[in-house]
Amino acid sequence: MFSITKVYSDVNGDSHFEDVSIDLKEAGTIGRLSETQPTKGVIFREVEPSYDFDFHTAPQKQYIILLDGEIEIETSLGVKRSFKGGDILLMEDTEGKGHRTRNLTPIRRKSIFITLP
Repeated sequence: MFSITKVYSDVNGDSHFEDVSIDLKEAGTIGRLSETQPTKGVIFREVEPSYDFDFHTAPQKQYIILLDGEIEIETSLGVKRSFKGGDILLMEDTEGKGHRTRNLTPIRRKSIFITLP
């Protein structure tokens, strides 16, 4: 299993966290692989140490792979969770009240966005 955290909006527009597991299948000497996931594009990003982005929705459905640093995401209901380098998020709250994101470590943080169809 490969664990990721999904951020999504419910019918009332409130954002929530959901822990999701992606199944992996044995692939011999190269390890265990998931099924191929369809993607649209890849975006590389770096943000300033002071990054603190007030409530916003995701611009599109996308995976975010955190490469370093640590962030806090807050849902519209006030639930907060921390994520660090190596964590993967699936952002699906493209409508509704959105989420807030801020750096917890004072570094230029790098991440990769993988946009989805």
